[in-house]
Amino acid sequence: MDFVLPEFNAPNFESHAFISSPNVHTEEVIKNGVAPENFHATTIFPEYFKINNKWTLANNSRMDCVVVVSDDGLEVKEFRKLIVGDRVIVGRNEDATQGIYVHTNGFQSERQSDETFVFRTGRSRETSFSRDYDRLYELLRYEKDNGYIVFVLGPAVTFDQDSKKAIVSLIQKGYVHAVLAGNALATHDLEGELFKTALGQDIYTQVPISKGHYHHIDLINKARQYRSLEEFVIQEGICDGIVYACLKHNVPLILAGSIRDDGPLPGIIPNAYDAQDKMREYTKKSTTVLGLATQLHTIAVGNMTPSYQVVNSSIRPVFIYSVDVSEFVVNKLRDRGTLGATSIVTNIQDFLVNLNRNLH
Repeated sequence: MDFVLPEFNAPNFESHAFISSPNVHTEEVIKNGVAPENFHATTIFPEYFKINNKWTLANNSRMDCVVVVSDDGLEVKEFRKLIVGDRVIVGRNEDATQGIYVHTNGFQSERQSDETFVFRTGRSRETSFSRDYDRLYELLRYEKDNGYIVFVLGPAVTFDQDSKKAIVSLIQKGYVHAVLAGNALATHDLEGELFKTALGQDIYTQVPISKGHYHHIDLINKARQYRSLEEFVIQEGICDGIVYACLKHNVPLILAGSIRDDGPLPGIIPNAYDAQDKMREYTKKSTTVLGLATQLHTIAVGNMTPSYQVVNSSIRPVFIYSVDVSEFVVNKLRDRGTLGATSIVTNIQDFLVNLNRNLH
């Protein structure tokens, strides 16, 4: 089955409500990093602003930011990036009455049941995900050549030989356009290549190895002799694994530091805001995001990613998936504002193996 993107239903700006509405009001920033009172905060949805009697969509949006008006148009800015003189849109009404319109129903969706009382409407371990898998396969086949697929990976991906092989295979096949992760993902991936363990356990048998608890810190210590992960991989003769595959196939690997990191490895971005800015370079381009077995990184990336993307002057949806064995984790992303996310409750190793087997 060929995948077809949902059509975008734009607002009818010829209607009286939009024509009669005022232009947006702005106020200037008077202290760096501080927005004027009554600022408008962005959502995950497409947002339009009336400027000089014309409705304009904010591109490259993200949740919980402000919109700055300049001679070049609209810019969605984090609060910390505001500078004195920025003209920030103010107003809390989102129904066009203040020149601000948040379009929550822009994309067509499958017909929902008209029944007022039904069972099993949540996403839990009892949910059947067969249709979700099939739709994901169709989506990724389309996105491989027509979109930008970002994987957000937790270290559990590296704890099993088959799941490691699966993600490496997906990279080789072209289904991974960028990887966002932390120190642990790269550490245990490289530990697996040098020692065949992850956190001291054999990555196939799961049997703890004698003195295996030293392996990940031995790996970090050895890697820190080098200026970069690329130099480390070359000099140590590593020729497989996730890090190697990303380097070989020119897939950006963005590794954000954490307060709990060991070492860390060379190439980790230690400053949280620098890491956020680097990750944003790729969430701005993303059309599909898959967050796998990492609660914090998935929520962070979800909050940086809007529900839409402007590609070749057309508005299309951004698809976000949260996959974890914990119902709490997959549903927390939605609770934190990423309302369009699809949750799949399953063991991450099984998910990746299934994904790879069905994508060629």
